[in-house]
Amino acid sequence: MRIRWLGWAGVEIEAQGERVVVDALQDAAAVFAWVGERASALALPEVVSARPGAIAGLLTHLHRDHADAAALGAALDASAIVYEPVDYGGERRERLAVGTADRELTAAGLARQPTPVWTSTSAGAFTLTAVPAVDGIGDPQVSWLLEADGKRVLHLGDTIWHGWWWRIRERFGPPDVVLAPINGPRLMFPHRQPASSLPGAMEPEQAALAAELLLAERLVPMHYGAYHLPGLYEPVGDPLERLAAASDRRYR
Repeated sequence: MRIRWLGWAGVEIEAQGERVVVDALQDAAAVFAWVGERASALALPEVVSARPGAIAGLLTHLHRDHADAAALGAALDASAIVYEPVDYGGERRERLAVGTADRELTAAGLARQPTPVWTSTSAGAFTLTAVPAVDGIGDPQVSWLLEADGKRVLHLGDTIWHGWWWRIRERFGPPDVVLAPINGPRLMFPHRQPASSLPGAMEPEQAALAAELLLAERLVPMHYGAYHLPGLYEPVGDPLERLAAASDRRYR
């Protein structure tokens, strides 16, 4: 199995000559375009495109930095399915943060499959399992466990801290690799007021502890180093240093 980080939370995973992409991002500037001129000053993540011909696309959730229809359209084989969380429904205001990606995915004509947690499906050499995750503002989210070639990779999307680590490990065994968010942003979005002072994705110390509880062989940090908008989206300033301080040497 080979893992290629695409930047931000995007990952391309290959096994037996077949590829799956997770949370691929192509247009990083589009993520906060809705704030107008303020977005022009943003530090954007460096992203690269997945290779074409992937047999499946996985979305941890439908926020625009994780669900880019153009990136998936360029990466996926014509017969590929996009697997995503089950929609919670609700009125338009409840769904503001997922509405753009949802419309773009529909317009792109991609085949989509909502996937309940603890559900597994096969795609070529891969077994793909949706496991529990929790979104910082209450939108549908899963983490994805990918198994192939006797290896397990767990992609955590941008989940906040939760208590399913033990159950995931007990059901499937320790993952060989955990890809975890480490930017711990404070979220102050207008449609989620009053805002919480707690992080909207895992902080570095929480990512290190999650990997420890999962008994993971290796932790790979992602989802850091970009998108700082004061008063709206405020990530921690030193994520890699904090991760190194919190981690056993095998995660450095």
